[in-house]
Amino acid sequence: MIDFKNGSFIKLKDTKKFHNESLIKPLFVPGEEFLGEYQAIRDFVIFTNKRVIAVNVQGMTGKKKDFTTLPYSKIQAFSIETAGVIDLDSELELYFSSLGKVKFEFTGSSNIVEIGRTISQYIL
Repeated sequence: MIDFKNGSFIKLKDTKKFHNESLIKPLFVPGEEFLGEYQAIRDFVIFTNKRVIAVNVQGMTGKKKDFTTLPYSKIQAFSIETAGVIDLDSELELYFSSLGKVKFEFTGSSNIVEIGRTISQYIL
């Protein structure tokens, strides 16, 4: 489970396709569709039309994985910060009542505005 007091995924890069499909697809519910995947060194985040799935790869071999589901229906507010001239990274913060905040930091090549638009489409 994400530590909501220090919930942060950093340096996520758009994979442009569904690299971890065989691992994640069995978790999908009927009608759920893949929208995007963002990879850090070992951890990754999947966006679907129903939720965000954050995967924390653990241990030396990486066989142990923690899957945290963040349903769009439970998001109270969110914030996006676009990349600047010097700071090329962008950020997404999701706020959940009674849980707290989760922060995702994306590399400059990620389209944070599109991510924000997608989340808006499902929570508004």
